[in-house]
Amino acid sequence: MTALDPVQDGSTAMNSGDDHSPGGARIFRLFGWIVLAIMAAFLLNNYLTYWQNLPGIAPIFGGVANGSMPILWSWLQLALYAAFALWGIAYVLRSGNTLREDSVRISNINAFLIRAAFFAVLIVGLVDAAISFLRVEGLLVGVVGEGLAEDLGKSRFRGAYVHMPLIALSVIIAAFTRTLGFTWLALLVVVAELIIVIGRFVFSYEQAFLSDLVRFWYAALFLFASAYTLLEEGHVRVDVFYAGMAAKTKGYVNAIGSVVLGMSLCAVILIIGMGGKQNIINSPILSYEVTQAGFGLYVKYLMAGFLGVFAVTMMVQFVAYFLDAIADIRGEPGGRDHDSAHSIS
Repeated sequence: MTALDPVQDGSTAMNSGDDHSPGGARIFRLFGWIVLAIMAAFLLNNYLTYWQNLPGIAPIFGGVANGSMPILWSWLQLALYAAFALWGIAYVLRSGNTLREDSVRISNINAFLIRAAFFAVLIVGLVDAAISFLRVEGLLVGVVGEGLAEDLGKSRFRGAYVHMPLIALSVIIAAFTRTLGFTWLALLVVVAELIIVIGRFVFSYEQAFLSDLVRFWYAALFLFASAYTLLEEGHVRVDVFYAGMAAKTKGYVNAIGSVVLGMSLCAVILIIGMGGKQNIINSPILSYEVTQAGFGLYVKYLMAGFLGVFAVTMMVQFVAYFLDAIADIRGEPGGRDHDSAHSIS
């Protein structure tokens, strides 16, 4: 067997125009990027429909329009799906990436989204807890004045003029850092719990905002880290046969599972959660819903949004995982070892 044997030398196969070529993988790349494009169009249309009061695409298919704007806007919103899908197709046709290169690029995009979400819950949690502490201790008026203190007691004001700018700041920070920070978020959950215990049993001091902060951070830790766990193969596999399979067979299992179980679940969450104004994700966010705990945190509406962030980041990661699995099936070089270190067999 010579050094140029295509079985030995993967680069030879890549350059010879066979099944390992980027062109041979184009159909799978098209599928992945179109899925992401349609999801992006769905999210944008959700914002335009329920935050900007556009009619949505439902009237085109005999449904009820949102708001009172003419149906022309419905066709323009429908055109967004076509435009985003065409962008995905154009990207695939224009670029010559391999499946693994696209998988890495999509995972990097997802890492940015997760970083932004991490910094958002960190900063919003700390700032909102500080505001709630000053309110419950009667110090807020002295710090910001009576008028602003009254406004900060309204969920719509605090959400729009405190939380949203902090979330925008978090996106900027995420663009200039590479840490995902889940270890630090887990530590902060422990520290917050410790403060509650010390305050309750040492100083007989207990406030609702401290418990809210723990729930806020813990929910974020669980839901935002899921996509990262999938990327790092950190999830627990309960399997009998998978560990002994060949790499190509594992690729089939991962590819089919990504589409049938992963992407479909994420799509169901997004459609059920954001398919209407009164749905379980949209409704709390639109009303800036808060808890009834008096001087607790004003972040309950953001926690409803956590489910949307979970679905979006998992969808993105499942697309990356699908492309990587197809690369395993095709025998492309550079694959990761999907071993059974995290399996229960």
